[in-house]
Amino acid sequence: MPVLAMADRIYLDHNATAPLRPSAREAALEAMALIGNASSVHADGRRARAMIEGARREVAGLAGAAPRSVIFTSGGTEANSLALLGCGRPRLLVSAIEHPSVLAVRADAEAIPVDRHGVLDLSALEAMLDAGEEPAQVSVMAANNETGVIQPLAEVVRLAHGRCALVHCDAVQGAGRMALGDLGADFMTLSGHKLGGLQGAGALVVGDGIEIAAVQRGGGQELGRRAGTEALPAIAAFGAAAQACAGDDMATVAGLRDRLQEAMTAAVPGARVMGAGVPRLANTLAIAHPATRAETLVMAFDLEGIALSAGSACSSGKVGPSHVLEAMGEGALARNTIRISLGETTTADAVARCAEVWQALDRRLGGERSAA
Repeated sequence: MPVLAMADRIYLDHNATAPLRPSAREAALEAMALIGNASSVHADGRRARAMIEGARREVAGLAGAAPRSVIFTSGGTEANSLALLGCGRPRLLVSAIEHPSVLAVRADAEAIPVDRHGVLDLSALEAMLDAGEEPAQVSVMAANNETGVIQPLAEVVRLAHGRCALVHCDAVQGAGRMALGDLGADFMTLSGHKLGGLQGAGALVVGDGIEIAAVQRGGGQELGRRAGTEALPAIAAFGAAAQACAGDDMATVAGLRDRLQEAMTAAVPGARVMGAGVPRLANTLAIAHPATRAETLVMAFDLEGIALSAGSACSSGKVGPSHVLEAMGEGALARNTIRISLGETTTADAVARCAEVWQALDRRLGGERSAA
C-alpha cells in the first residue's frame, strides 16, 4: 500500500517534533536574509545580535526567567549535557524515566525509581539524598516525553534544596503545555522544535547566582558559557515559537485527547492507558494494545496515513522496549505501547480518523493472529 501524500496525512507525533509555526517560519526567513555574524561590531553584526537578543527575551518569558539566564545551544541534548557536566557536582541523581540525553551523560548517575504510574518516588529521592555526603545534583523532567506524566517538581526542589542539592529540569516536553515559571529548578532545558520552531536550537536556563562551566569551548559566545557561532535562523524561529505557544488553547487539545482515549479504550477491550489517573500533559496519550507489538501498530498506522510513534524519537529509528514503561513495571505491555501526541493544529476529524483506524487494525490484526 503506498504512503499517502503529505497533504492527505494526519500528524500525531508532536512530542517528536512539532509542525513549524507560520510565525517561526517568517522569523527564520528574516534571519536568513541577514548577512552579519552576531559577534561582529559593525551594523550587519548588530542587526543579527538584536535578533538573537529579541529571541532570548521571548524564550526567557516562556521559562519565567530573566533574559540573561538563557544560554542558547544546538538543542535539548546539548543543553542537558551542559547542565549535568557544567554543574561541577560530584554526585548526580536522575529519575529512571529521563530522556536518553540525560541518562547517557554520566555513567555514575544514580537512578531514582518511579511508581507504577510513572511518578517520581519522593521517599526514595529523600533517602538517596540523605545517604550521600557529597554535594549532589538532581535531574527530573517536568513531564515525561512518552507518557506525558507530570512530575512533582515543587516537591523535588524542596527536598533537594533542603539538602543543598541543585535541581535540573528537562522541560523540553512541558514547555508550551504547562506553566514553567514556578517550578523553581536551578537549571531548565528547552528545545525550539518541540514548540514549532526549527530543529537546531535549544536553551539552558540557569538560575540567578548559579555557576555553570562551559563544556563546548572556543569563542566567547553566550557570555563565555557556550562557544560557537549562534544559529541565527533557528534561534529566531525559537523565539517566535516561544511567543506563539503562549496563545495555544490547551483545554481544547485536552478535550480532543480525552475523546480519543475514550474511543480507543472502548474499541479494544484490554487496551490500557499509561499514566491514567495522574496529571498528564494535555496533548499526550500512551496506550498499550493487549496483543500487538508497537512497531507493528506504528507501521500499520503509517500506511493508513497517520504518523505516531512508539516512545522517544531520539534512538536512530529503533523500536524496542521502553525504559520508561519498564521502570513503571509494565513488563510485556512495554513492547505494545504507542504514543499519540496532539498539538494546536490537531482537528476533531483527525482524532476521529485515528480512533477509526485503531479499531480497524485491531480487527484485522486479530484475524491475522487467529489465522496464524
